[in-house]
Amino acid sequence: MLTLQVSYFKKKYKVCAKLLGFLMIVTFLLACVVGQGAKENVPVKITQQSQTEETVLIPQEALNREFSIPKSAIKASPKGDLAPPIMHSSEWSDPVPLPGSVNTAGAEDAPFVLPDGKSMYFFFTPDLSVPHEKQILDGVTGIYVAIQQNGSWENIQRVVLQTPGKIALDGCPFVLNNTLWFCSAREGYSGIHWFTVQTTEDDISGLRIADGKFGPGYEVGELHITSDQNELYFHSSRPGGKGEFDIWVTKREDGMWQPPENVEEVNSEVMEGWPFVSQDHRELWITRTYQGSPAIYRSLWDGDAWLEPELIVSQFAGEPTLDNKGNLYFTHHFQVEGKLQEADIYVAYRR
Repeated sequence: MLTLQVSYFKKKYKVCAKLLGFLMIVTFLLACVVGQGAKENVPVKITQQSQTEETVLIPQEALNREFSIPKSAIKASPKGDLAPPIMHSSEWSDPVPLPGSVNTAGAEDAPFVLPDGKSMYFFFTPDLSVPHEKQILDGVTGIYVAIQQNGSWENIQRVVLQTPGKIALDGCPFVLNNTLWFCSAREGYSGIHWFTVQTTEDDISGLRIADGKFGPGYEVGELHITSDQNELYFHSSRPGGKGEFDIWVTKREDGMWQPPENVEEVNSEVMEGWPFVSQDHRELWITRTYQGSPAIYRSLWDGDAWLEPELIVSQFAGEPTLDNKGNLYFTHHFQVEGKLQEADIYVAYRR
């Protein structure tokens, strides 16, 4: 189980970790997949290029997710799940697959729901077994957005953040005040970087590299910025932690992010990551190892510090995100014969 757990975190479950082995791929390889597959309509928007911005284009047609999934793939379901997520709190109902069209026989993970509960960003790749250097060529791996309509998540569209003909592998979506943060390995850059774009109902513009907001050596992993924009929580294996990934926080002073502090109250010798802070700053949600697989924990703020985290959902559950009603959304992985087969987004409704 430990080996599987490490794979779950480092290879399958964390989008930024998926990118670690990919730095640069030759542009001509993209031509191999351009124009293939069934297509669906999404709006077109282009921004002007400058020294701090790159052209951002949402093509009129994007490759279809369902078409990209291997024909041999069989959709997993709770009925055949050998390790279903287990709810440990009476505050939420038992977890169920997200209603609607988000989940497929491919892999959906890294969900981020907006506070009003009406929109959700997530990462999709059609086949977990495909190497990362090939995922970038399939034309569909990347960030998507879904809209909640009468309790069902529909109207799914690709959020294209790269100019056609250029290569990028984007993930780790986080949204605050119409700014979409995402991590990316892309053509023209060495390694993985944080980027931001501005979003409206029908427009995406102003792509900027965001690494300059952090000091050298911060090593910012997947992040969450508080609603007042004064604290940025992230996970990292940077020196000074308790073990593996730890949760860190950097505070904004005079417009600058200060040196990170270890959030000692929620960290341990195992892996803690994927932080989420509620809008009222009273709850810090994290993913931590429990009995050999990822689980979701919640820490409460007592006015001075974060309290010892409590177990909320166990068994291959992680990357929590909540709306303002307290509904809990997360990623659950299915495993077959010790191998990760599929990832779906689940929800546990607040009672």
